[in-house]
Amino acid sequence: MLDKVMALKNRKVNILGYDEMTKAAVLIPLRQEEDELVILFEKRALHLKRQPGDICFPGGRLEPGDQHPSQAAVRETCEELGVSPEDVQILAPLDVFVTHYNGFIYPYVGLINREAEFSPNEEVEEIFTIPLSFFMHTEPERFDVTLTVEPPDDFPFHRIVGGRNYGWRKGYIPEYFYSYEGYDIWGLTARILVHFVQLLKRQEQISPLETGAK
Repeated sequence: MLDKVMALKNRKVNILGYDEMTKAAVLIPLRQEEDELVILFEKRALHLKRQPGDICFPGGRLEPGDQHPSQAAVRETCEELGVSPEDVQILAPLDVFVTHYNGFIYPYVGLINREAEFSPNEEVEEIFTIPLSFFMHTEPERFDVTLTVEPPDDFPFHRIVGGRNYGWRKGYIPEYFYSYEGYDIWGLTARILVHFVQLLKRQEQISPLETGAK
């Protein structure tokens, strides 16, 4: 048995429980409009069961035919906005987001062809744009939402020290809000936006010497 244990040193380390978790990809769609770069957003249709009316980025779950999460991000963007794959250019990946609901979100930044014409599908109530500069100069509001543990009625409390008085740890979700001309952007969309803006601001702080510029 020891030889089997020793053989584990050569295995590739993965994330525990990864196979059981859901995986999705989203795209932050940038578009050049006149002299400024804007971010394109969707408002989810009101007839949808999940998050009707919320502001979001195009995206969805990875499908068996997707060879890479970026492929899912492009596919979902094309389906939801009614554009062709040739109109979407992946610029960069962002950090993978591990949700509190047993899932992984793969965010990407992409550029939409400025000549592309949109034909949103039935999942999209409205599309609109906000200048990227707005997010670079606007601090979002933050609210920490507490997460508590609620065991089911048939949980075997008699098998753990403390029983029903066991000291479960609490967690929290930082919820960010951006408000722009009547639109409220929050949830996962705002969380990814905050991350994206932080990365851009770090790039601004890099000196010419560090980037190798002359």
